[in-house]
Amino acid sequence: MVSVDRARPAPIPPSSVPMAAQLLAAAWIAFQGYILFYPAPPMVQRPAHLIFAMLLVLLCRPLECRWGAAAGRAIDAVLILATLASGVYYMAASTRLTERMEGVDPVLGYDAVFGALTVAVLLECVRRTVGWSLLGVILLFLAYGVGGGWAPGWLAHSGFEIEPLIELLAMSQNGFLGITTETSLQFVFYFVMFGAVYSAVGGGQLFIDIGLRISGSMHGGAAKAATISSSLMGSISGSAVANVATTGVFTIPLMRRAGYSAESAAAIEAIASTGGQLMPPIMGVAAFVAAEMLQVEYARIAVAGLIPAAAFYLALLLIVDLLARKTGQGTLPPEEAAASRVVPLLSRAHLLIPPVVLVAALAAAYSATMAAVYGSLACVAVSAVWPKQRLTFSEWRDCLSGGARQAAEVAAPIAAIGIIIAVAIQSNLALKFSSQIVAAGGSSLYGAMLLIVVGCIVMGMGLPTVAAYIIGAILFAPALQKLGIGELSAHFFVMYYCVLSMVTPPVALASFTAAGIANAHPLRTSMEALRLSFVCFLIPFAFAVDPHLLGEGSLDMVALAVISLCLATALWAIALAGYLRGPVPVWLRGLAGLCSVALILAPSGTPAWMAALGCALAALFVVAWASGKTRVQTG
Repeated sequence: MVSVDRARPAPIPPSSVPMAAQLLAAAWIAFQGYILFYPAPPMVQRPAHLIFAMLLVLLCRPLECRWGAAAGRAIDAVLILATLASGVYYMAASTRLTERMEGVDPVLGYDAVFGALTVAVLLECVRRTVGWSLLGVILLFLAYGVGGGWAPGWLAHSGFEIEPLIELLAMSQNGFLGITTETSLQFVFYFVMFGAVYSAVGGGQLFIDIGLRISGSMHGGAAKAATISSSLMGSISGSAVANVATTGVFTIPLMRRAGYSAESAAAIEAIASTGGQLMPPIMGVAAFVAAEMLQVEYARIAVAGLIPAAAFYLALLLIVDLLARKTGQGTLPPEEAAASRVVPLLSRAHLLIPPVVLVAALAAAYSATMAAVYGSLACVAVSAVWPKQRLTFSEWRDCLSGGARQAAEVAAPIAAIGIIIAVAIQSNLALKFSSQIVAAGGSSLYGAMLLIVVGCIVMGMGLPTVAAYIIGAILFAPALQKLGIGELSAHFFVMYYCVLSMVTPPVALASFTAAGIANAHPLRTSMEALRLSFVCFLIPFAFAVDPHLLGEGSLDMVALAVISLCLATALWAIALAGYLRGPVPVWLRGLAGLCSVALILAPSGTPAWMAALGCALAALFVVAWASGKTRVQTG
């Protein structure tokens, strides 16, 4: 049964952050608060931010050493001392690093030593937080940077000497102190802290209950509740795996009680949580990086992401609904559906204040950073004013130190991705790669797009979404732009498929996490997730050829494009599910799919779009008539 008393959030578990790390987290939070009002030069802020993150990773993820715990502690102590020494170096040399001319001023001996030392410790932090997948890619790019002269064919370049490579990576704003660390410093830290505080005061549980209240008694109500609650929670957390871990412990058992298999329940939760990286206002870390790479306000990225995210969840809700009607699975037992309707929501409406404050601040043209800060302060106010949301000192300590740990485990890997960016740009690999994609696609837009889809998904199979997106943005987005796709559309196209890689086999991090909660087979779960998420695969093609779907253009054209996308998505879902009012014949499923694709690929308002729209409406009418007739015959 659903618990009725949910006004008070579940107790925060004892902190997994050691005492030394808690003190360090407090210092980091204080530093991030200080630079809001007294910003320092980039070569002061960025190294300090990264050093804090690296120290927290080393403290919170101690080395598991094959030679015993004592040896592990000794190695950790050496790495911590090395990190502190690097921090002292960067603070002492900050003025010189700011004023020096790259490629002109000499690289001193201790510059090379501390630069190489920082790279080495940073790579170890990447291994501890993400694993060998990202570390292997970074090492491959480093090897390519040094040994480019031995690379075959068009990949070859002159190669970097060690000192210029250290200068590029560690002494300038182009390497690991570049755009990725700036993104973590200015945006990611504050939004991660907002998510941690908001969950602690009960916001996450409220989202789950809202999803259950909206859809509890519908066809496939359990899966729809999971989809709605995960979309709401994902809009705050911005992490697929964290979203699965947060909402999945409730939604997966709920779907199992409604008749879904373990694999189906885990797959639905994995897809719904993955879409959170596309859902404004926070989206995922990749969205903040996109804002920096495109040099636009984050609010513009959030607005552009609204229609694609809505289309993603509409597609998922449609396929869940049609399959539930087709199979009879997924409807909650009457007593559980009734219990969901008595869960008190109005008495917790004040928990909506923090996200409303955050969105209002973005709409009022405040920076994304200040919007996150105001949202966090609203959480503090909610906790102070309403007794049932009031946190004790120890709960605040655990919440803030846990949030700082999460921020550190994002900051270290995305800082290291700056190494990939620097090597790819300085070696001219990015330009060469985009030219090769255009050539391989035969200068065909759709041929190149299909190659990029495969590339994004393959890259994203073992990498965090932000890593896959950054590499994709460097290697793939320029190819799309060469073929006439706008810069914003090209970056969103790459981001969308990198997000979907979280549920595509053979390596699907969100699917595997959900499978662990459901005690399901990981590979079968990821295959089921791919089958269900295939309804979402056409959406990026729509906004790639029609920028109205990213909020560009007049309001009437945007509305027209949205209506067109909804119709195309519905036809695509019907084609995949094979059901509407009843079973749909195979030939009609094919017709519905073809009309959907035609409508997707035709920019709204053009003659081709008008013809495709007419065919799509006719196909929908025929499918509705034929499926109704089939239902009568089978009934």
